[in-house]
Amino acid sequence: MSLNVVGMIGANPSKGDTPVSIIGGGIDVDYLNRFTQAHEKSAFDAVLVGYRSDSAESFAVAQAAAAATKQIKFLVAHRPGFVAPTLAARRASTVDIFTGGRIGVHFITGGSDAEQRKDGDFLEHDDRYRRTDEYLTVFRKALRQDSFNHSGTYYQLENASSAVQSHQEPSIPIYFGGSSDIALDIGARQADVYMFWGEPRAAIQQQIEDLNIRATSHGRNLEYSVSFRPVIEDTESLAWEKAREFLNAVESNLASNPIPKRSSIGSKRLLDFANQSDLHDERLWMPLAAATGASGNTSALVGTAEQVADSLLKYYELGVGTVLIRGWDPFQDAIDYGKELIPILKYESSKVREVVKNI
Repeated sequence: MSLNVVGMIGANPSKGDTPVSIIGGGIDVDYLNRFTQAHEKSAFDAVLVGYRSDSAESFAVAQAAAAATKQIKFLVAHRPGFVAPTLAARRASTVDIFTGGRIGVHFITGGSDAEQRKDGDFLEHDDRYRRTDEYLTVFRKALRQDSFNHSGTYYQLENASSAVQSHQEPSIPIYFGGSSDIALDIGARQADVYMFWGEPRAAIQQQIEDLNIRATSHGRNLEYSVSFRPVIEDTESLAWEKAREFLNAVESNLASNPIPKRSSIGSKRLLDFANQSDLHDERLWMPLAAATGASGNTSALVGTAEQVADSLLKYYELGVGTVLIRGWDPFQDAIDYGKELIPILKYESSKVREVVKNI
């Protein structure tokens, strides 16, 4: 199996020449369709549909985008705690059926207290994760037809059931992320795919080894994903020039529109790596993450398509089966990645897999 490549879409163009977030305000149906179709033409396997406290509802966005495409899949971001887990399971199963089995759900517990409070959530960090743990337990049960009861700290259910089962077998895949100890423990028990932000390879390897031990104690095996924002050009020098132009634009944009500080451990880890050095491994460049306060996926890989592909494939060799790549010029980058970067990733990762099989 070759490397799984995931992009990211938004329902409206983001503000600014070099947007930090792809999730723009409002909905532009034509833009959403064209943006998603660009990813499908570029041979992305899936796209992440993001979530923000003021954004369009993610399941509805995924269903609308699926109607404009034929085979690309949708990783739907969902924050536990704002709708009942039974309703979320029925919603996910419904969209999965309407799209022919093209849905995965990425559960985001929330890394910003201010962002959570916009939707009325005032729980502290660890309590949010405890609620997510219980939410995922109920969500998984609710994907099945069998009726069940549940009595927990956050949810009480009596004779719950669903007449709607997902299209996929055995079920809709669950994606999860987080860098705190409580997040790692919950992910080891609940996730199918654990998602990391772009850190140096040694740090990712360490986290994978930790999670493998935790998952094994629960009789489970995890798959892994790492997220980056590649900057590619025809030559390495042009790529570095473009990266610095992006940094200047981001710093200029944020001077008048600062991003609220995030409380997530993942953001703190990225900022720590940025403080240690601008450059890690061969081409993991951290100044953009530092400039944005490590607001989400902001780690850049800089170089030619061949050089960036080589860096991504080194993560694949560590056991990462999925890479989530989105650019600082989101629409055009989705097209550019499809011209060279993704074909190299697919071809070379297939070769690596074949070698492993024959050993």
